[in-house]
Amino acid sequence: MDENLHIALIQSHLNWENPVANRISFSEKLTQITSAIDLIVLPEMFTTGFTMQPQNIYEDEGLKTLQWMQDLAKEKNAALTGSLVFQENDNFFNRLFFVFPNGTYCTYDKKHTFTLAGEHEVYQSGIEKLMVEYKGFKICPLICYDLRFPVWARNTEDYDVLLYVANWPKLRVNAWDALLKARAIENMSYCIGVNRIGIDGLGHEYVGHSAVYNVLGEQVAYSEKEEIVYARLSKGHIEKTRNKLKFLNDRDAFNWQ
Repeated sequence: MDENLHIALIQSHLNWENPVANRISFSEKLTQITSAIDLIVLPEMFTTGFTMQPQNIYEDEGLKTLQWMQDLAKEKNAALTGSLVFQENDNFFNRLFFVFPNGTYCTYDKKHTFTLAGEHEVYQSGIEKLMVEYKGFKICPLICYDLRFPVWARNTEDYDVLLYVANWPKLRVNAWDALLKARAIENMSYCIGVNRIGIDGLGHEYVGHSAVYNVLGEQVAYSEKEEIVYARLSKGHIEKTRNKLKFLNDRDAFNWQ
């Protein structure tokens, strides 16, 4: 069994509040992936940009995007993840889907809605972390603003990979860089951050800085332009480092009940 997880991070411009155009755009980008990849990661709200007007999006677009993700996951024989505007029971969610190659999926609703932009007034907040078991790796996917809250991300579940999808603006990108590295070090896990680039419909600028950090906080992948970023995660690196440096044995145990 391959003890590596091969990943592709799609750092891209997003078409404002236009799911159809974004699905077409990402479909075209994914044709560039010709090597064997296990996991493809898209940004936060990858079909719309970080909109606070989800009522502008047709209600069925969420299900259409989910079907699109399922079709692509099967076609690429790879898992696919990213978050999108999703409407359910008259409520809106910033919902991450993790779609497996066979089309099955699990979800995570963003816990920390971004109050500075009024996200808490528009989208329902999630209440549970998600742990994904995939190809021998335990993955914890979170969303953007969650990055600022280390207790929520604390590695009490012995996960191997902490993954953030984001629309993190240029204005505060130094925090993005620092916190991704910190989350890797303190949790002794790989930490992946996938951001967008370009200017959104509200004039906010994004400069990417999508990156992968290993268990020691060393940067193993990074980009500031529109491209697909590839990385290989090693199970051996995780086990070797944790066996040598048993810092997780001294971690605090948090009870969310």
